[in-house]
Amino acid sequence: MVSKSCPAGAGGSWIVVVSAGVAAGLQVWKVPPALPYLRHDLSLSLVQAGTLLGIVQLAGMLGGLAVSLLAELIGERRCLSGGLVLLFLGSVGGGLAGSAAPLMVSRAVEGAGFILVAVTGPGLVRRTAPPGRFTTAMGFWGAYQGISTFAGLVVGALALQVVSWRVWWWGMAVVALAPLPWVLARVPRDDAGDGRGAAAALARIGRTVRAPAPWTAGLVFACYTLPWMAVVGFLPTVYRDGGMTGSWPGVLSAAVGAVNAVGSIGTAALLRRGLAVRAVVVPAFALMASTSLLAFAVDWHRVPAGTAWQFLCVVAFSLTGGAIPATLLRMIGGLTPAGGSAPATMGLIQQLFNAGSFVGPTVAAWLATRTGGWHSTWWITCACAAVGAVLSLGLRGVAAVESARPATAGAVR
Repeated sequence: MVSKSCPAGAGGSWIVVVSAGVAAGLQVWKVPPALPYLRHDLSLSLVQAGTLLGIVQLAGMLGGLAVSLLAELIGERRCLSGGLVLLFLGSVGGGLAGSAAPLMVSRAVEGAGFILVAVTGPGLVRRTAPPGRFTTAMGFWGAYQGISTFAGLVVGALALQVVSWRVWWWGMAVVALAPLPWVLARVPRDDAGDGRGAAAALARIGRTVRAPAPWTAGLVFACYTLPWMAVVGFLPTVYRDGGMTGSWPGVLSAAVGAVNAVGSIGTAALLRRGLAVRAVVVPAFALMASTSLLAFAVDWHRVPAGTAWQFLCVVAFSLTGGAIPATLLRMIGGLTPAGGSAPATMGLIQQLFNAGSFVGPTVAAWLATRTGGWHSTWWITCACAAVGAVLSLGLRGVAAVESARPATAGAVR
């Protein structure tokens, strides 16, 4: 499938796509502030709560490449639009759930919608961003999770003081559907159906899957998202377990999510000014490991103003982590092999990314249950950071090429 370069009058379309990504991300982050209410209302265990946090990622973990094939055949704009509709339907159904099982099913439907948006979003941003704005646009796409984390946790913490979690779910259904008219009006139509059909699309995807670079990048991405989701997904619960009440657990957790977006956007600005991408990922992982070690291995209850110091460590963890998606997304063009499929590259990366997002909260909850507290969380963060740093060394060749390449908008595959 050949995608159009940015057509006249479509220069702001990438903002529409990022807005759709934020709306999709909000469906992930509507859960953490609601977990205490869900556990009480539906009698969820801590491990079930962790699974609920991660299950929205299950469709992405299993279906990223399938979505890439769909995008090759019918087009990325249609896939993104369909994803928003599925997110709406899943959120409406979840608000009607009377037990854990139907709520899990509704979250799986939302996961299918989320992966449609997440896989096709970068390609749409790439093809609609004006010349010279590609790095900035991809930085904002890399920040959509941080933006949605901040909005979901803050608004959720405040809204759930006055409305039930069911009303919160239905409100988020409206938010999921809100970008759709804007997408249909502003994002250029797909050039699907170039006459080569499914066989050619499968051949392009096959070339992509056989290349080592997308796998390596996806595993590096997973090493970032697994610990980030493990920490931030349960942060409101960690603060409540520590005795914090009211809306403060949600507000502080939202601030942690917000700085992740700041880290991603700030890194994109530095990359645009000439910072070499190969100089970012390893230091970012090292800082994530050290700050999470300080946050969770130290008994801050014995330290004056210990909660504030722990909060600053988690803020630093999230801020530095934001550099990783911005850098890896900048490299997407170089990760796709000759004759390969850009949606398949993103689909494969998204599968591994979502695997980390799915596993992270469940492992964190299991560890907390086994060890009697959240102090063991640093085991996850430091192990993932070490593996991610080592794997990222395999991307040095791609990083060197991408650092030397001027950012352009037209993406032809």
